Amino acid sequence: MNLMNTSEELLHEGGHPVSNEPRVEMATLEDLPALTELVMDLFAMSSGDFKPDREVQERGLRLILEQPSRGRIAVVRNNDQIFGMVNMLLTISTARGGFVMLMEDVVIHPHHRGQGFGSMLVDHVIDFAKQKKFLRITLLTDKISAESQEFFKKQGFDYSNMIPMRYLIE
Repeated sequence: MNLMNTSEELLHEGGHPVSNEPRVEMATLEDLPALTELVMDLFAMSSGDFKPDREVQERGLRLILEQPSRGRIAVVRNNDQIFGMVNMLLTISTARGGFVMLMEDVVIHPHHRGQGFGSMLVDHVIDFAKQKKFLRITLLTDKISAESQEFFKKQGFDYSNMIPMRYLIE
């Protein structure tokens, strides 16, 4: 963003844009409490594979935020609050011969759903992946959530022939 173009893009002394319009940007450690709440809400709605645990979710988010080579977290926010987030984990695929991304934790706060924020986040992830020359974005979504699946299909995602399997280490 060129900060010299318009009055909307000029910054206040506090570093916040003059415009309070929702925008997508990378999260920072300062966002950790709001991110933890969003992930807790997501897991509370999930099909049973995950259970909300504030300490665990906060630790996982912190590991990503403190080491950008592991992944990034993008948020949709205005100057006052975070409306949603997406987690982009970075890895390498031998099948694709290069860098790929695992997209997780796509969540919009319940009071802000249906306003286009999910699409803003997914578009940001796709643009980021293209810019950085990633070769694939893999997404895991709840099997029982037809609404989520339909949303991601509209964003250009398709079903894979792969079936996720897990081995949990306790």
